[in-house]
Amino acid sequence: MRSPIGGICGWGVLRARRSATVKRICLLWLLCAATVSGFALDREAYTFSQYELDVRLEPGQQRIGVRGTVTLRNDTSLPQKNAVLQISSSLSWRSIRAQARPVQFLTQPYESDIDHTGQLSEAIVTLPKEVEPGREVQLEIGYEGIIPQDATRLTRIGAPKQSAMHSDWDEIAPGFSAVRGIGYVAWYPIATEAASLSDANSVQEAVARWKSRETSAVMQVNFSWEGNNGERPSLLIGNAPNCNRTAGESSGGEALTANCRFERLGLAVPTFVVGNYSAMDSIRSDIFYAQDHKREAETFASAAEATLPFVGEWFGSPGAKTSVVELPDSDAAPFESGSVLLTPLTKLDAHVAQLMLISEFTQAAMRSPRPWIQQGLAHFAQALYREKQEGRRAALEYLGAGLATLSEAENTSRSPSSPPNSGNAGAKARVAADSKNTLASNNEGIAQRSKAGYVWWMLRDMIGDTALKKAVAQYRFQDDTTPSFMEKLVENAAGRDLSWFFKDWVYEDRGLADFKVASVYPTKTSQGYLVTVTVENMGQAGAEVPVRLRLQAGGEATQRVQIAGRASGVVRFEAPSAPEEVQVNDGSVPESDTSNNTFQVTLPQNSSAFQNWSAQQILL
Repeated sequence: MRSPIGGICGWGVLRARRSATVKRICLLWLLCAATVSGFALDREAYTFSQYELDVRLEPGQQRIGVRGTVTLRNDTSLPQKNAVLQISSSLSWRSIRAQARPVQFLTQPYESDIDHTGQLSEAIVTLPKEVEPGREVQLEIGYEGIIPQDATRLTRIGAPKQSAMHSDWDEIAPGFSAVRGIGYVAWYPIATEAASLSDANSVQEAVARWKSRETSAVMQVNFSWEGNNGERPSLLIGNAPNCNRTAGESSGGEALTANCRFERLGLAVPTFVVGNYSAMDSIRSDIFYAQDHKREAETFASAAEATLPFVGEWFGSPGAKTSVVELPDSDAAPFESGSVLLTPLTKLDAHVAQLMLISEFTQAAMRSPRPWIQQGLAHFAQALYREKQEGRRAALEYLGAGLATLSEAENTSRSPSSPPNSGNAGAKARVAADSKNTLASNNEGIAQRSKAGYVWWMLRDMIGDTALKKAVAQYRFQDDTTPSFMEKLVENAAGRDLSWFFKDWVYEDRGLADFKVASVYPTKTSQGYLVTVTVENMGQAGAEVPVRLRLQAGGEATQRVQIAGRASGVVRFEAPSAPEEVQVNDGSVPESDTSNNTFQVTLPQNSSAFQNWSAQQILL
């Protein structure tokens, strides 16, 4: 028997524009019905496998209008009758259809810092019939609205407004527009559980889960931009490898279009840029800059010339040209994704420009379906270049700059508390599984990029430059069909078994290492001293770590020791003079706690006491 409330809801949806009250009743009924039946709304039930969108941009009104289709695949184990579509709260849903017919849908604001406004406009769609597990449904969609600059999500957690605007600079505006996708602005439909910047790493984790699900998704977008009041924009691009641009005339003035195909949405955040720029064709990079910033553009061109040979030596020639686009705010935070680098060109010295281009060129040369490879190698390459610039210590400091964020992310992933608003039991299980910081899970973010960079640095320390370069040179994107593909290349090049390392650092969520110098036992010999050092690893991730012995008379020696998680290792030094200090880890292995890495050695005051003491230690 059909529920009378259900009948009212069906009637109300058809007349929702006439009655906001009935609409709210319908939404309440929908949620209550879900509760009674035992199934809460599962916002992450579907994977968006394909987008086909026509995007019209109107800069004078800061407006965007979108029409097109999205294809959703049910990735749960249960049939799904409802689907969720989310866009930025500054946009409004106009139509949703299935099989050429309007479908019932209810809209509501949904608080989430996945968007720069801190809120999403959520459509809860009632599908014509249940979608079975593994099956797809295609929806025709239409929405529009404005995208002004908005840093609400940052200011409401206490960030100074000016600093917040330097971070959330996305907007559509006359003269310049740049809009990033998920994690910044939901200008295309998404579906995620709520995330808050005040809740540790929940935003990063929500984005990571989305990217993991969308790793093979494709987005085809036709952009059109019509200038007005004599405006003549010269550039309309997306961060896809190929965006075919055309220019023409419209009734309002100059018009630009771009046809962009974004592949593997898990690897790059779909982004578009429109503005009035001058262009400079540099080696492997097109530089778009404000007309009065030619000198700054030349600095980037020089940086490209300086860094390209270095990238070629390690990773080969970049396969495609990248685009460097100037951000008008000289203090704006740079953004890198896909084939585009958005950055201020002023206030940047040559070294910073080189590091940015190192990352861009490395990713262009080492395309991979796995962020831990593509993003990790880019971060590793930047550390390598810092080593070339100022030595190993500078490289390790560069890697260590992200250690605090990485440590916090690892601690959060082990928190017993469950993610907020995680939906029904199936959604909770998927959230828990996907939120792990395993590098093999296609997660991408600051912490993951940092960890992946460390992984490559540790591999380099263990097997050397020659073997690592050989493994990297043999890598092919199209052949990487199994998680262990890169591991086998590295092991073959090095001639040693590294399965323990990949298990702890790539495939499983073992966290970080945590080394402690447990004891130092110096023994007097005829040649000097035999120093026995015991190192404990209180973390769960094993690593090969350097141990350094410093002598009172000057000089030092270093040995490497492999220590599994929750285990200890011993290393012995033959020293010509008395030991003074022992240090484990020079910063090349990421640790959760480095406060106990140094041990000051105190020797007995007289020789007889020393002999008795050392003999006791040997017996122990």
